[in-house]
Amino acid sequence: MRIRRDDRYEIDTDRERLNVPRVHEWLTNDAYWALGRHPSVTEKAIAGSLCFGVYHPMTYQVGFARAVTDGATFAWLCDVYIARASRGLGLGTWLARTAHDHLTELGLPRIVLATADAHEIYAKAGFAPLLRPSRWMEVDRRRSSDPGDVDHK
Repeated sequence: MRIRRDDRYEIDTDRERLNVPRVHEWLTNDAYWALGRHPSVTEKAIAGSLCFGVYHPMTYQVGFARAVTDGATFAWLCDVYIARASRGLGLGTWLARTAHDHLTELGLPRIVLATADAHEIYAKAGFAPLLRPSRWMEVDRRRSSDPGDVDHK
């Protein structure tokens, strides 16, 4: 667990603390990449990931992120979200930096993420554009009408 000194917000990787219905509500209604996601998909994604919850001092959850990782060579940081009422406090940058540091402490040599609009936040946490994007390929089975498919809008 990490606690910010100035305001006592916490980031914890304890999955038991997560308010999964709240996380699902945030993602399915307010996150462009997960609009309309079924609750079972959110639950399955959380179960298969290393999760980070952001908590208001001793009260309720205000943020979330998860890392899909093999624990040895690679991690994909995704579903990074801060509740609208808690934005502007630097929590997003702190969450990204904390996740980056935690994954680095595990010894992972590569951590990636994708964003359409938060490049500055992630740059502050140590992320940079892909060094060799031409090496990356994908299989994308989402329909082009998928609300989370921002590249095809």
